[in-house]
Amino acid sequence: MKAFILAAGKGERLRPLTDKIPKCLVPIRSVPILGIWLELCRRHNVDEVLVNTHSHEDSVKSYLRDHSHGVRVHIAEEGTLLGSAGTLLAHRLWIGSERDFWIFYGDVLTNTNITCMLEFHRRRKQVATLGVYEVADPRQCGIVTVDREGIVQEFVEKPTNPSSNLAFSGILVATPAIFDLIPDRIPADIAFDLLPKLVGKMAAYPIADYLVDIGTPASYQYVQGTWPGLGVPAS
Repeated sequence: MKAFILAAGKGERLRPLTDKIPKCLVPIRSVPILGIWLELCRRHNVDEVLVNTHSHEDSVKSYLRDHSHGVRVHIAEEGTLLGSAGTLLAHRLWIGSERDFWIFYGDVLTNTNITCMLEFHRRRKQVATLGVYEVADPRQCGIVTVDREGIVQEFVEKPTNPSSNLAFSGILVATPAIFDLIPDRIPADIAFDLLPKLVGKMAAYPIADYLVDIGTPASYQYVQGTWPGLGVPAS
């Protein structure tokens, strides 16, 4: 199975940490977050990954030469940032005839069982399945509203008046049908340009496991003291 690990962000909110290293290589208890993602992929039978890069791309390539975790890794350098959805569309042919594929935001730290999420997705038979989790301040996130069947009925990025506290986790499993919904422009964004078009066509999978968006110095410091690692078996 294939996965995108979206890692081209500049990490400006994590400066000065990201002045010399890309955000995807910031260490979590001495292990770069990209390495954690690759190990999670390996444990859950994701055997081929595409990592997009922008800032400090040489550092990413150097790291991946020695730390692929047994996963076949493709590096896509973006001289001009394509946006998260733009990256997906640019590599549509790489996905080919895959039944499903993963999209992971590279600045999310989690140990969730993605095998269980994939099984859920295939049972629900939607175009995509969005991993969601409860947040304290929904005004800072992409927020979903779901019906009784768990189908997403609304998606709003950073709403002024949130309708729920269920946020997009940065973990998404999709079918190739989503490519037809991505606008052919640069940049194109998953949250603003794709997910609203999937309303009524995607399921919400609740994630209760450890999951933190490492976007600020405060969240980065938080995970250093709370990250439990990947000790939970895949099954």
